[in-house]
Amino acid sequence: MAGLGVNIDHVATVRQARRTVEPDPVWAASEAELGGADCITFHLRKDRRHILDRDAALLKQTVKVKLNMEMSLDEEIVSIALSLRPAQVTLVPENRQEITTEGGLDVEAHFDRVRTVTERLHQAGVGVVSAFVDPAPRQIEAAARAGCDAMEIHTGAYANAWLSHLARPMKNRPHDEVARELDAIEAGLLAGLQAGLEVHAGHGLTYTNVAPIAAMEGFSEFNIGHAIVSRAIFTGLRAAVAEMKALIA
Repeated sequence: MAGLGVNIDHVATVRQARRTVEPDPVWAASEAELGGADCITFHLRKDRRHILDRDAALLKQTVKVKLNMEMSLDEEIVSIALSLRPAQVTLVPENRQEITTEGGLDVEAHFDRVRTVTERLHQAGVGVVSAFVDPAPRQIEAAARAGCDAMEIHTGAYANAWLSHLARPMKNRPHDEVARELDAIEAGLLAGLQAGLEVHAGHGLTYTNVAPIAAMEGFSEFNIGHAIVSRAIFTGLRAAVAEMKALIA
């Protein structure tokens, strides 16, 4: 069964809205573990808009499951990752103006930098280096050539198609767009496996749209944050994590 990585960034977003000390994303990580999370994911951004250096250090000290650090190729952040040495690093694009990550990393365009950073992370003892990519064959092949151990398929286009589908009246709901995105994700999954990569998925996955992707054979990890944190407001984080894990199973 694929593991569930719980992204705790949105807990930190609530904290930073008031520039105070709570809710603490480190506590959230513990609650997520108690709910059955197989991995804790966090994104240390250059602008520190949610997760802070203090959070990253404490997560490294306290998280008992796999710790996955999402990060850009910025040298300052790379240096922190080399010192922190989480179990997994996921290389992602980063735009200061974006609300959330808007697409996959263009590994092909930044190939030399990705390969160099991947080598440095491996040398420092990071066990798994993953690239967050759109399900495009050239990006998947580039990630494999750059030395990545894994890839995470950006599922945002599928999530957006699903929302567009639900927004229409029942009788006017064409399935073509959703089906196209699912086909692209499945093709990306197969390409990743054929390239010898561990294949993950994430971005925009929710309690209502995760099932078709979770049903695909071959994924080893799903990274989900906003939906789980949103549900946790009403149910508590342990219950929200347990419910998502059950859906994936």
